[in-house]
Amino acid sequence: MGHSKSDKAETHARIVKVAAKRFRELGLEGIGVADVMKEAGVTVGGFYKHFESRDELVVEALATAFHDLDHWEEHTDTLTEALKNYLTEEHRDAPGTGCALGALLGDMTRASRSAKAVYTERLKRTLANSTGLVPQNGPQNGNSDRRARAILTISAMLGAINLSRAVSDPKLSREILQRTRDELISLNK
Repeated sequence: MGHSKSDKAETHARIVKVAAKRFRELGLEGIGVADVMKEAGVTVGGFYKHFESRDELVVEALATAFHDLDHWEEHTDTLTEALKNYLTEEHRDAPGTGCALGALLGDMTRASRSAKAVYTERLKRTLANSTGLVPQNGPQNGNSDRRARAILTISAMLGAINLSRAVSDPKLSREILQRTRDELISLNK
């Protein structure tokens, strides 16, 4: 007995959702196709009914993970609000549901061209959004100054969230988040 197109689409979406979460938690090379398929409740033999390659799954999972950023950016009105929500212990401790830009930053240096292309396009969108949130410091400072501060802010945010996850000292981890957040808020007033 065959499966309907809607069943196949639901299964496909479930596989991608599992991969999006697990890639953020474990990295692109931290979990194999067999484990993703098992967690999605599908036999590994069915993988090629849904994807031509592992890279296709990675690209779709990245796109899915980046949808969380769409929601977050749509509901963030100020850069201060973004910083206060991003540089938190809760976000640090939940990479599987957090920002995929941060969670997969280290993986992108070794990722495929297609995965890097998806990551790059997302970063460009986030940069455009963040530039719009950077306050203008006087009439002489135009969009290039705001863009420069947005690049600095995003770079510091991604670095701080990753550094806070990398250290074993909880006090230092908390300090990295707090100090970076406070300094960026001060810089962008």
